Amino acid sequence: ANKPAMYVLFLLFQILGAVILGFGIWILADKTSFIAVLQMSSPSLKTGAYILIGVGALTMLMGFLGCLGAVNEIRCLLGLYFTCLMIILIAQVAAGLVIYFQKETLKKELSHIVKDLIENYNPLNENKKNLQEVWDYVQIQITCCGWTGAKDWEDNEIIINKSMIEYPCSCSNRTEDLEEGRGFCRLDDPVNGTATSTDWPVHEQGCMDGVEQWLKDNLGVILGVCTGVAVIELLGMILSISLCKNIHSEDYTKVPKS
Repeated sequence: ANKPAMYVLFLLFQILGAVILGFGIWILADKTSFIAVLQMSSPSLKTGAYILIGVGALTMLMGFLGCLGAVNEIRCLLGLYFTCLMIILIAQVAAGLVIYFQKETLKKELSHIVKDLIENYNPLNENKKNLQEVWDYVQIQITCCGWTGAKDWEDNEIIINKSMIEYPCSCSNRTEDLEEGRGFCRLDDPVNGTATSTDWPVHEQGCMDGVEQWLKDNLGVILGVCTGVAVIELLGMILSISLCKNIHSEDYTKVPKS
């Protein structure tokens, strides 16, 4: 009686596995979003991406093994399916707790990465061109400037050497600067003495606040997806136990006569 429900769950696991696998591959391949800044600067994110790829592949394999176990009423496959589900669920809870309790450490690491990028930003540096273009893209998309604010750009070596009369084009709130998209733009009006970030026509909000706001706006969706995945996994565990009980032990131990 539980088999049709089990087949639906296995189909969901195939889709879920494909999504997790695809997300892991996207993190490694993406070059045009905020993820790319982290991916190119933080080895921990690359490790996380490989873990996601592994979990996604394992989830798809589990779906196949579980389906095979249900169709052929093989207890050991259903038991393996249950065990794998339990391990993944425990790992997800553990990962969530680590992220929650280490969020300040992660925030500091990210702050260091971005501030180092801003300080050494140089449009002529071909070695860091991709990473710098990604950061420009982030500032344009989130309409932010620097990590904590535009003042972060006052530490940039090139801007310091130009007496602060240049500013990052991707921070600008002027359309003509955004068409340039990357590198530095020059102030139209001369400033007596050295300029500061308050003289630049740029966004006041730092990207840290922009990212946090995005997370707050999408927290419901993120929690909903995580809860949905956990519920599917729990249902899979309950149904696999139920099917195991329904399989007669004599069918499982039956040995064909020679």
